[in-house]
Amino acid sequence: MPPNLDASLRTLSGGARSKGADERTFARLADVQEFLARDLYEVEAALVEACQKGPEPATRAAAHLVARGGKRVRPLALLLAAKCFGEGGSSGPTDPRLIELAAVVELVHSATLLHDDVVDEGMQRRGAITARRVFGNGVSVLSGDLLLVTALERTAAVAPALLPDLIGTLRRLVEGEIVQLRGRTELDVSESTYFRILEDKTASLFGFAARAGGLLAGASAAQQAALTRFGEALGVAFQLVDDVIDYTGEDTGKNLFADLGEGKLTLPLVLAVERDPELAGLLARIHAGDASLCADVGRRVRESGSCDFVRQRARRETDAALSALTELPQTPARRFLEVVAREMTKRAA
Repeated sequence: MPPNLDASLRTLSGGARSKGADERTFARLADVQEFLARDLYEVEAALVEACQKGPEPATRAAAHLVARGGKRVRPLALLLAAKCFGEGGSSGPTDPRLIELAAVVELVHSATLLHDDVVDEGMQRRGAITARRVFGNGVSVLSGDLLLVTALERTAAVAPALLPDLIGTLRRLVEGEIVQLRGRTELDVSESTYFRILEDKTASLFGFAARAGGLLAGASAAQQAALTRFGEALGVAFQLVDDVIDYTGEDTGKNLFADLGEGKLTLPLVLAVERDPELAGLLARIHAGDASLCADVGRRVRESGSCDFVRQRARRETDAALSALTELPQTPARRFLEVVAREMTKRAA
């Protein structure tokens, strides 16, 4: 198993394990990776190759991030979605287009992270200092641009019919980022704004990944729609859990209150403000640059009970994702999609 793939498995399963989940949970996640081992190995190779295409130091900045691994949930969703429709088991050959598209969705995700770290002045990513701190903001932005161009080129080469869908997804990603950035100067703690950002910045790429996998493997229009619902609900649940971890992740290695300090809107914060209106004034001061208040606000968010509510909401989104899968054939791949959806909600990191 290549190092990045092994690291992805540990990242994917570590949250559940750290909370005392039984060995069966860990084994199920390992089974997902084993089922896709050959494909994921090829995806990792494609990512390495993509990070070498272009001038330095942009390629080194891209590799700095991509080589750190990550959960690789989007490629997992794409490959498993395809295997629901006759792509065969882990021992059978996989359509090379699927490997390319699995790499594409991870390249797009990586590009957004490179850009986000510049916008948010991020200090750490995946347990290491961010590319912007190593290579500078300008290189990090251009490195992200380079990955996006590479993703578009690869899609045009192997699945040109998917280009309009991918471009539409990219527009949603950018618009979601713009709305989130606007919140740095215009304090907006409304739930509608939060979900606009979440659905555009996170859920849209999950939906594209699942839909693209199904389309390339011959899924019907109705089945593609079901996969879109699955992917988007999975993306929402994934981000909701991330939001909670910003307030409760003391033992995960994540910096507490990172999102809060960067002025990012999260659902625990939105709900806490509704329950404790005095928080709005403290948030305004944080927005004005007083980071010393983050710990106090974070404590009050936890005490409000909003984190538990958001966990419950994430479970409901997971249920919606699982419900969408009932429209797909009963296959091992579908069962593994169910495993991934459940474990993403349980994770602690």
